[in-house]
Amino acid sequence: MPITKAVIPAAGLGTRFLPATKAMPKEMLPVVDTPAIQYVVEEAVRAGLSDLLMVTGRNKNALENHFDRATELEAMLEAKGDQRRLEAVLRSTNLATLHYVRQRDPLGLGHAVLRAQMHVGHEPFAVLLGDDLIDERDVLLERMIAVHDMKNATVIALMEVEPQAAHLYGIATVETTDLDDVVKITGLVEKPASGTAPSNLAVIGRYVLQPEIFPILEATKPGSGGEIQLTDGLNALATGDIAGGVYGVIFSGRRYDTGDRLDYLKAIVQVATSREDLGPDFLAWLRQFMATH
Repeated sequence: MPITKAVIPAAGLGTRFLPATKAMPKEMLPVVDTPAIQYVVEEAVRAGLSDLLMVTGRNKNALENHFDRATELEAMLEAKGDQRRLEAVLRSTNLATLHYVRQRDPLGLGHAVLRAQMHVGHEPFAVLLGDDLIDERDVLLERMIAVHDMKNATVIALMEVEPQAAHLYGIATVETTDLDDVVKITGLVEKPASGTAPSNLAVIGRYVLQPEIFPILEATKPGSGGEIQLTDGLNALATGDIAGGVYGVIFSGRRYDTGDRLDYLKAIVQVATSREDLGPDFLAWLRQFMATH
């Protein structure tokens, strides 16, 4: 069955970015001049996914407003003849068909995915986390969908991390396959204690899931942090070889982590320097700045 649906969990409180996120969703924090959440939606659309469900929480109305019409603003820009900014405003409105459902209790990523069950039904679907931005020049989600179609199995994105950082991620135990960038996953552990990680292959925020994940998540007990962990549900799929098991696509491209303040600043610099309209001048300023610091 072709994959057309994506789920974007966006219910987190964003406490690491307080006070900025006191009244604004963390997903609306700008990376240069575009909210982080828009990069995620654009990635899903590039991969051919046209039916998107956003799992939100309280005080997240700005997400819906951003992807809705802003008729007064559009009329003002049109009256001014500001076509460039008008096109930028309309772009977010016309990207895809978006639906919204609330995660009423902060019970973890696995619980957020479970909230999508009624919308997804019995179809395979993608999950994209807003903390991980994938550079549009690199192919990841499209590759994951192709591997899903080939294997008829769940596929997750993996990336090599430094061993000392493994305790911050879900870590995979893997076996090689006949494809250089694809591994068979035999086990997953969420945030292993330092020195106990089975590999340096960390799960990053892109998944293509078989619908069999839903009954498994329903039966999954709270794990790390007292939350229902998606990693625990995926581990059950992998170890039980259920619905084709779990495969991993090893990604070595450009990933921008906006999950904490320092990495968020790095993401802004990386994105800004890659843009044709800002990159040359910004790089020149950065070189001058670094020379004096």
